[in-house]
Amino acid sequence: MKSLKKGVIAFFLVLAVGGIAFAQFPNKPLNYVIAFNPGGESDIFARAQQPLLEKVLGQKVVVAYKIGGGGAVGWADLLKQKPDGYTFTGHNLPHIILQPLTTPNSGYKTKEIVPVYTFMSTPCVLAVNAKSQFKTLDDFVKYAKANPGAALVGGSASASANEIAQKIFDKLAGIKTTYIPFTGSGDAIPALLGSHVTALMTYTTMGNAYEGEVRLLAVAADKRVSSLPDVPTFRELGYDLVEGAFRGAAVPPGTPDAVKKILADAFEKVNRDPEFAKKMEASGFKLEFYGPEASEKLVDEKIIAYTPLVAEFKK
Repeated sequence: MKSLKKGVIAFFLVLAVGGIAFAQFPNKPLNYVIAFNPGGESDIFARAQQPLLEKVLGQKVVVAYKIGGGGAVGWADLLKQKPDGYTFTGHNLPHIILQPLTTPNSGYKTKEIVPVYTFMSTPCVLAVNAKSQFKTLDDFVKYAKANPGAALVGGSASASANEIAQKIFDKLAGIKTTYIPFTGSGDAIPALLGSHVTALMTYTTMGNAYEGEVRLLAVAADKRVSSLPDVPTFRELGYDLVEGAFRGAAVPPGTPDAVKKILADAFEKVNRDPEFAKKMEASGFKLEFYGPEASEKLVDEKIIAYTPLVAEFKK
């Protein structure tokens, strides 16, 4: 009886100490790592989140970059970090699914990237330079049919939402274009403005950010995007194409659930800030509200949806 009493006391002491540790998180600056170039969707959103996260968490949040491999370098590096919540990295669907499936040495496995929150999504858009000869999607399709492979379509990374959209559109339209991967959306835009590529399969946010400099031919959404009301959907133009990227933040495997919850709650509070929400939606972002479990379920659903497409990237 005496030993049992000691065991119970010890058990509750462990719980108490653990509770204190979690209650104190965070008690030092946090690192928010972006796996893409500055100027892309992940970076723009993170910079807008930064001051609000600092207010909610009560600590400085340092935005840093770990660039390369279309995000793979940053996600592989995340696995090397301590699972204490102080370093989290922006994640991107479908990148974290397709990269390990198409590149065995990507440095990480999809399920090793542990999402704590999925906070936004962006539909793909097909964009050309505002000075381009292509005024409509039909103009672009006619050119691509007459010149197989000549149309260079840039996008953010390989095995990404942009490349998926490009490949599906080629098949739907009966055309052949050449995909050119860049290290991020921010890196791809200068190539379009400098006429180094024919078009970009990029995201709605880039259309808003470069209004007047680019012409958007179609958006891969199920309905027109509120921030781009004059841009028709691919479906309106006869092509059943709905594709885009989901983004959030992820931590290393083994991060305590209590820590994940604190981070998830912080991201949710930021998303529900009225001024933040208005600004982000006007910029072309669609706010999402997936917590840890819902984010993992979303990943599982997307694995099922994207796995059959892997053969397209090996052609």
